[in-house]
Amino acid sequence: MTDDELPELRASDADRERVSEQLRDALAEGRLDMEEFEERLEATYKARTYGELAPITRDLPGSAAAAPVSMVKQPAETGSWAGRIVGGEGSSAWAVAIMSGFERKGRWTVPRRFNSFAFWGGGEIDLREANFADREVVINCVAIMGGVNVVVPPGVEVVVRGIGIMGGFDHREEGQPGEPGAPRVIVTGFAFWGGVGVERKLTRAERLRIKEERRQDKLERKAARKELQGSGSGSDGNGLGEMFDALDEARDLIRERHEDRRERHEERRERHRERREERHRRRNGGY
Repeated sequence: MTDDELPELRASDADRERVSEQLRDALAEGRLDMEEFEERLEATYKARTYGELAPITRDLPGSAAAAPVSMVKQPAETGSWAGRIVGGEGSSAWAVAIMSGFERKGRWTVPRRFNSFAFWGGGEIDLREANFADREVVINCVAIMGGVNVVVPPGVEVVVRGIGIMGGFDHREEGQPGEPGAPRVIVTGFAFWGGVGVERKLTRAERLRIKEERRQDKLERKAARKELQGSGSGSDGNGLGEMFDALDEARDLIRERHEDRRERHEERRERHRERREERHRRRNGGY
């Protein structure tokens, strides 16, 4: 097969995921800003061929050597969680916010025990893109007139054992069984006039991927109905197809509006949290 033929080859989900991983690395290194990252990530999940994927990382270091789009198919992974249990000591073992804020998010390794402390401040511990030092990790949170929020990905089992005095721990994510091979996250600690929240969220990349899959599914259903209409006769088939199309569009519109509202709410909350932490830092001389 010649190089001219390669760009027309259909890309797989694994190819798109390799490109998205390179984009996340570039974002973490400051080579892309958030707007560029989101634009390229959306283009990645819309790409259907190698020719559409290749330009997305062409200007990033190592793109040629690293071959973000592999022309040789790799065997499918036996389980997505197996590669995230990496052992070791973890890349960060503690975090402190005193009249300020902290966050642990993105690609990092959660140790067997992570300790956090918030006093008149707040922090976020985001495990959605993290690796884990063990199959069971403990997130210990002490919140005194402050708050800590723990974000876990779907599929992870959550156990909450914290104690609250004039404060509390969020137990809403307990009781959901974990996926095979997924880590177990135990949230423990103490809250006094403060709170520790636990929520389960998809990454933005995963939300975009699911949205694109739904769009493709909608197009395929519409094409199948048109094919049935073409093989049938009379106006009744056309009317029935139009009715199904209208129902599909109404359902998709409702779902998209709901998801857009949720995303805007999360973005507003994130901006409020960042502004609050910035005010704390300025008020306390950058600490």
